[in-house]
Amino acid sequence: MANQSRPKVKKSRALGIALTPKAVKYFEARPYPPGEHGRGRKQNSDYKVRLLEKQRLRAQYDISERQLVRAYERAAKTTMKTGDALLIELERRLDALVLRSGIARTIYQARQMVTHGHIEVNGKKVDKPSYRVRPDDVVQVRERSRNKTLFQIAREGGFAPEGETPRYLQVNLKALAFRLDREPTRKEIPVVCDEQLVVEYYAR
Repeated sequence: MANQSRPKVKKSRALGIALTPKAVKYFEARPYPPGEHGRGRKQNSDYKVRLLEKQRLRAQYDISERQLVRAYERAAKTTMKTGDALLIELERRLDALVLRSGIARTIYQARQMVTHGHIEVNGKKVDKPSYRVRPDDVVQVRERSRNKTLFQIAREGGFAPEGETPRYLQVNLKALAFRLDREPTRKEIPVVCDEQLVVEYYAR
């Protein structure tokens, strides 16, 4: 697990984003960093602003620094804007798409579903959250796992995201399955991030 050491509410407040549905109400009540001096912290330097944005992106996908660096390096080799390519790289992760589909409630839960062997891609078990899903891949909960309470809740829409399901996914919650129709565009990816600051952090 990449980033499990810090309580999610404190981490949400430190990064300025709600990382889980449970953290939303706490974050709204105290929308400032934790600690005695959380309300009155001084303006950050340019470096710290870029560092914070990078940490915010890492936290939303629950990935390690090494994983983010690798994604950045792949993105930098494309012909697209590096920031856009970076987020598309991250959004194609299996755990991220399990979350977006509504099969999982949080990125942490999605990662656990994958690592515990509950998810298959094109009929084959995949237990690596970092697996990059390709257009036309079909992802579903394995047959032997579908009767578990967690997936029964998902089947009834209990974990469905607020608003519309991303348009790059075709989801059938009753079947606990979805397909990646195409690569997402930056505007469609529901992540709070100024990706240009992340690019500038790594390009420094």
